[in-house]
Amino acid sequence: MTLPLGSVVEFDRHTRVVDGGRALLGGFPTRLLKLTPRARRLLVGRRLPVRDAASALLADRLLDTGMAHPVVASLPTPADPRYTVVVPVRDRARQLDRLLGSIGTDAPVIVVDDASRRLAAVAAVAARHRARLVALPANVGPAGARNAGLRWVTTPYVVFADSDIVLDPDTVPTLLRHFADPRVAMAVPRITGLSTAATTWIERYENSRSSLDLGAHPASVRPGTPVSWASSACVVARVDELADGFDESMRVGEDVDLCWRLIEAGRRVRYEPTVRAAHEHRVRVGDWLLRKAVYGTGAQPLAERHPDCIAPAVFAPWSTAFAAALLAQRRWSAPVAGAVLGVVAVRIARKLDGTGHPGRLAVRLTVNGALGTLTQTSALLTRHWWPLTAVGCTVSRRVRRATAVAALADVALEYRRDQATLDPLRYGIARRLDDLSYGAGVWLSALEGRSVAALRPRVTRRGRRPVPVSGKRPAGARPAPRH
Repeated sequence: MTLPLGSVVEFDRHTRVVDGGRALLGGFPTRLLKLTPRARRLLVGRRLPVRDAASALLADRLLDTGMAHPVVASLPTPADPRYTVVVPVRDRARQLDRLLGSIGTDAPVIVVDDASRRLAAVAAVAARHRARLVALPANVGPAGARNAGLRWVTTPYVVFADSDIVLDPDTVPTLLRHFADPRVAMAVPRITGLSTAATTWIERYENSRSSLDLGAHPASVRPGTPVSWASSACVVARVDELADGFDESMRVGEDVDLCWRLIEAGRRVRYEPTVRAAHEHRVRVGDWLLRKAVYGTGAQPLAERHPDCIAPAVFAPWSTAFAAALLAQRRWSAPVAGAVLGVVAVRIARKLDGTGHPGRLAVRLTVNGALGTLTQTSALLTRHWWPLTAVGCTVSRRVRRATAVAALADVALEYRRDQATLDPLRYGIARRLDDLSYGAGVWLSALEGRSVAALRPRVTRRGRRPVPVSGKRPAGARPAPRH
């Protein structure tokens, strides 16, 4: 039994109850889970209370498939909830003072100074807040600084917090509840903007579309899903699960690497958006563009370490044919694309036979899969492959047309989804600059690594996914900001 008695799991918003309650459809990848009569009696609406071994086993299955998530308020606090906060910092005394003020005095704090140019200012802030100061003689980067602090931790849990965030009082206590599940090794909050009164248009864009904001819905962090990575801007983790900690050879993407290593080891990483950590976004265009490019340079090192986890797009064979037909922009393109979708819908309907209205479900899933394919194709054109797209635009009217449609459709869809407080024109400009900068970083890392692994889409083998998957593009992870 994994989850303790008294805890509750709730269906993911994409999970559908079908066939009169005899089956569930959802998860990542999408699958059909048939329920026995006994299992059906365990459900209470869209929730499953854990009352005995049978309900605990079903809850564990739902968590593994991504069909449900724990209701954090139902989880107990760990028997030993002690934790230590580790803060890597280089200069930024003002931001450090603000962070330490939000942490309070209930937990020990270790400030790791990563060879600051003004060590005295950092030391004064640490002393004022009664934090232990570990001063490194040479700059080792965020991974090395966090590991240096981790070596001093004697509590069961550790909180890694970057100096440019502010913690809400209930953030860490709430995240600790997830460790009632013994398979959870790490839990992260939602990262939001620090200032609601943004001073620049870039900051307003970041407040609605930050690379660190993973959305408003809880999730199990796993590659290839809508929440495929977790930032170390704010992380709560079990100390005994971290082993050697972060990979110190990585200056970018080391947090994504650690997250994926834990998942590959069979551990769970939970994203809990009911609690937040506020992040100080960059407000100057130059700094913002540079940071986006730096994020992109983490793609190639991650591709070397996790070749099955990182790709700019993930297609099934049918979705490859569907996208190729549309990109061809011939008279036969629409009929061929429609025929592909028709075949897919029929195949899915056969797999759903006996569920009641299999045709209707198959059409809905096929449409969702088609939209996901178009979203990923758009990202390839405007984000990951934009240097090739730019060359293609100079010689091909079809490439120009496809790129224009992709760029405008992307802005229109994302603007509505993000509920941006920025006008559409400046939002669209920021969106395209975001993609261009990140894509430039990916290409730079590919050239330095002499490999196209981070640029190569992945086509899943036939049968790997029983039905198409929709949602956010499972693109190459965007590493977290540095301290």
